[in-house]
Amino acid sequence: MRTTTRPALLAVGAVATLALSLTGCNDGSGTQNSGAAGTSASSAAPSGSTSTSAPSGNRTSTSGGGNSSSHTGGGGVTAACTTKNTSVTFRQSSGHASNAQAAAATLKITNSSGAPCTIVGPTTVVADDDQGKASPVSGDNSKEGSEAVEVPAGAAVVADVLYNDVNSEGTESARYTCPVQASHVKVALPKDVGTTVNVMKANGSPGGVFSVCGTDFKVGAFAAR
Repeated sequence: MRTTTRPALLAVGAVATLALSLTGCNDGSGTQNSGAAGTSASSAAPSGSTSTSAPSGNRTSTSGGGNSSSHTGGGGVTAACTTKNTSVTFRQSSGHASNAQAAAATLKITNSSGAPCTIVGPTTVVADDDQGKASPVSGDNSKEGSEAVEVPAGAAVVADVLYNDVNSEGTESARYTCPVQASHVKVALPKDVGTTVNVMKANGSPGGVFSVCGTDFKVGAFAAR
């Protein structure tokens, strides 16, 4: 009985050894179950080695997916400010020009619609002499600042109009009488037809005069005030 049992035990041990050897061969050939292979690879690799050795394309596809969508914009395009959705006011300067500074009229654009609009590009102002005794003078803000300015519904933006209203060539009595005496001006927003408005006094009451000595004036950048 003892002689029969010992060879049997040796045979069982040989079979187990052979099974382990075959398992090791399957690991190397890639035909083993994917879960077992993953466990074996993760236990063999040191911490952090997978992220550093992975191709850069794989890292991008796994970690960068969420950020790209956050930069995509929604919503519609803001309409341009035109004579149809705005109102325009023009006030003469509250003081005369001096050697230190120019007179400063005020150009105000109010969004009279129920949606925001944008002013993009130069706005032009033209003044004609009421008596037609001088050539028209004009100015725009193409150099002073004509970047996109959004005007919310019901809000307004203002630009200074800098000009000279002192006649250095006339007599003392005509010191503030310029060749162009305009009771109204024509204002044209970018890519829009112009609208003619009366010049208001500095306090907002009617009867103002845009008195310009010289051949031009400067329109500043629009800003909320």
